[in-house]
Amino acid sequence: MKPLEPIIETQKLSHIYSAGTPFQHAALEEVDFRAYPGEYLGIIGHTGSGKSTLIQHLNGLLKPTSGKVLVEGKDIWENKEATRQARFRVGLVFQYPEYQLFEETCYKDIAFGPKNMGLDEHEVDSRVREAARFVGLSEELLEASPFELSGGQKRRVAIAGVIAMEPAVLILDEPTAGLDPVGVEQILGNIRDYHEEKNATIITVSHSMEEMARTADRLVVINDGKIPFEGSPREVFAHGEELEAMGLGVPRMTRVFRRLRELGAGVDPSVYTVEQAKAAILAKLRDPRQAEKGGEA
Repeated sequence: MKPLEPIIETQKLSHIYSAGTPFQHAALEEVDFRAYPGEYLGIIGHTGSGKSTLIQHLNGLLKPTSGKVLVEGKDIWENKEATRQARFRVGLVFQYPEYQLFEETCYKDIAFGPKNMGLDEHEVDSRVREAARFVGLSEELLEASPFELSGGQKRRVAIAGVIAMEPAVLILDEPTAGLDPVGVEQILGNIRDYHEEKNATIITVSHSMEEMARTADRLVVINDGKIPFEGSPREVFAHGEELEAMGLGVPRMTRVFRRLRELGAGVDPSVYTVEQAKAAILAKLRDPRQAEKGGEA
């Protein structure tokens, strides 16, 4: 079987801020990053690790100091048209995107991206309404001013504005930051619906290890402008001590099961979700010999 080709990748990507000045800082150093069609990828790293710099390269907002960024196999800096197309194919939702709303109505704000793509009025309207459906905005709210909405509703309008361009890759920087638990679940559900219905590649940046454990198929860890390791959530959270040394954590369930292991409970310390914890505990109750396999559920 032919190996799956990445939909987006970087090759030896480096970025230096304020090059040639006393304030020169290498934010990324020869980073090789890949995301594949249809996957749900999480990026984790402490503040200043380089993760925001990385995602701003993926649709051409930042230009590499050296190295390449490829979208669907094409260098996005090959020419101006390649850069323009990359910005439509790779949608980026910034942290607190609600502060970037500016139109008179939610409809106009969501329509801004599709109009810039040169789509006709019928197609723009179709995309606006479909994007609104994905994020749970009613027809009535489309005609409301975005500045009259709640914080969570504003964020959904901002996300809809990117979704309306139907990007093959949707990147979200801390999409649930500052939301209450209900808002968090709504936004994660909206993203999941888009991922499943459109089979789009999702890349999220988050400080919440619990969210990453529940949503991501694969995790990439960034530290000091490099990728020390990546893999499935189970593989990454197995590096608990290294993550903590980087200023990151592991999911609460992982911490609990690591402590149980230290106390001699004979459980799998790589458990990282509530569902896995439940399965591990039930397995332990049914058959103590199966305890270390319980986290496999």
